[in-house]
Amino acid sequence: MLKPLKEAVCQANLHLVENKLVTLTWGNVSGIDREEGLVVIKPSGVDYAEMQPSDMVVVDLEGHVVEGDLRPSSDTPTHLLLYQAFPDIGGVTHTHSTFATMFAQAERPIPCYGTTHADHFHGEIPVTRRLREAEVEQDYEGNTGRVIVERFADLVPADMPAVLVAGHGPFAWGKDAAHSVKHSIILEEVAKMAIGTVLINPESAGLPDYILKKHYTRKHGPDAYYGQENDEK
Repeated sequence: MLKPLKEAVCQANLHLVENKLVTLTWGNVSGIDREEGLVVIKPSGVDYAEMQPSDMVVVDLEGHVVEGDLRPSSDTPTHLLLYQAFPDIGGVTHTHSTFATMFAQAERPIPCYGTTHADHFHGEIPVTRRLREAEVEQDYEGNTGRVIVERFADLVPADMPAVLVAGHGPFAWGKDAAHSVKHSIILEEVAKMAIGTVLINPESAGLPDYILKKHYTRKHGPDAYYGQENDEK
């Protein structure tokens, strides 16, 4: 069942290791087949070095295991909430990558200090509120998804394909599993750059809006002209 998606999701998870976004088993990637209404996700706590496409777990949008001998990631309810709330996304990545997680733990958004950031994220990377005690005690992972959705009440997921969960870490998404990992890689890099920028100049005002808009729209706007025709942005 869903063999190509299992292979793609497994490979996307391995890319987290290749790009040094995970330590031990601290991360997970999923992908969705919208026509089938099924999600493929990494199994919980499985060593990346031993992971195979056949280990991937298939769940429905209610979280019921449809296929697989292993338990799905403990973050599965968060992924499912995002798929339900953001109908245009096809993949979700969660990591505890060092620099992005620093911002999440500090409960600080990542300001747009330069064009590298603006090329991929239309504004500062948002941070959620902290979960309340009752939200942690009951349906913690589901409520993690809900605070992300709450934070995006006035944001467009396609323009801002990442978020920081306060005290926890980053989630990113994209049109498929591979693109969600790509956004996680870029997120970690701009977080690293942001910390360096503040260390060098704590008074940095950030990139002016007109430059931010120019860089974002030249890659992602209706009149985008960056790269070659039919390129994957």
